[in-house]
Amino acid sequence: MNDETESVKTEEDPWSEAMDEQADAEAAGFENLEEDGSDDGEVNLDVILDVPVDISMEIGRTKINIRNLLKLNQGSVIELDRLAGEPMDVLINGTLIAHGEVVVVNDKFGIRLTDVISPAERISKLK
Repeated sequence: MNDETESVKTEEDPWSEAMDEQADAEAAGFENLEEDGSDDGEVNLDVILDVPVDISMEIGRTKINIRNLLKLNQGSVIELDRLAGEPMDVLINGTLIAHGEVVVVNDKFGIRLTDVISPAERISKLK
């Protein structure tokens, strides 16, 4: 490639140089999770036990257009897609992992898990 063609390529696609560097770089090395000295093939989960995750509870969803969104004010009621008494969804980092019901303990809201989604089912939903 001549200098003129290369400068045009860089002007058209500023990311091309970075992508070329990334393609030339070696893959990052990760330590083996089985470095706990055991030969029984078990994975050492201690390395991830302190990783923080976001847990959220969802009581329902709805879709409204912007016209109706702008009309909302204090006291407005938004109808959700759930019936009263239906279990809430428990999501971890946006992935459904369980269903539960609202409880109040010491004047604080909580959730009692009523149904936990199996790991196999969670993985199948990712595909």
